[in-house]
Amino acid sequence: MVQRRSLAAPYGAVFAISFLACVATGLELSVNNQAADFTLSAELGPAISLSCLVHNSSQAEELLWYRGDGQVGLNEGNKVNVSNICISPVNESDNGVTFTCRLARDKSVQVSVILDIQFPPQLSGEETLHVEEEKDATLTCNSKSNPQGRSTWYKDNQNLTLQQSRHELYQTSEIFQLSIRKVQKSDNGTYTCVVDSPLGKGTRDFHLIVEDKKPVFPTEAVIAAAVVVTLTIFFGIAARKDKFFKVW
Repeated sequence: MVQRRSLAAPYGAVFAISFLACVATGLELSVNNQAADFTLSAELGPAISLSCLVHNSSQAEELLWYRGDGQVGLNEGNKVNVSNICISPVNESDNGVTFTCRLARDKSVQVSVILDIQFPPQLSGEETLHVEEEKDATLTCNSKSNPQGRSTWYKDNQNLTLQQSRHELYQTSEIFQLSIRKVQKSDNGTYTCVVDSPLGKGTRDFHLIVEDKKPVFPTEAVIAAAVVVTLTIFFGIAARKDKFFKVW
């Protein structure tokens, strides 16, 4: 009898572990009827609803939602077997964000959704730039758009003729720069950054004001120095006037 009990206990434990492993293996989640990670495309404004559902479960399962690495707060009635979240209003900051639904007792069971929020170009940047003559100037046009747009620069509503020796363009996914070497008075004017994308066009004006070149030695400083020297000499002579008169 002792031998039978010693054999029966391990056998029962192995059976229980095998059963739980089988149950855990069959457990699945889906988000908006998708059982694997996917990308969801949307536009600005209208709300996005995400619904997470547990499959092949014989018991109540708690669900968790994450936005990136941060956990999303859920109401008590929105956690068991089915859980829904709503993103509203949808804006540019939601683009590229990952929402993940996970099983509370086994976080390896999960489905992720990457938001692909599409919107037309939105431009920003310093509108007025004062630059001294003969110095370099850089106009920076910041652009946010999805999909990424293409940039063009204009001067006084005309196509800007780029000179290889004086103009330089720099571009990333969100920055369009126009650099001008050793600006001259003829560079004065309004420069327009235009960004085109399949969803629309964005424009922004930049006013370049070329100021007179300042002298190496400022006139005011030279005059002030001359006054100081003159006064010093005058007071020096006044202090020794008795000697001067005696010699005379």
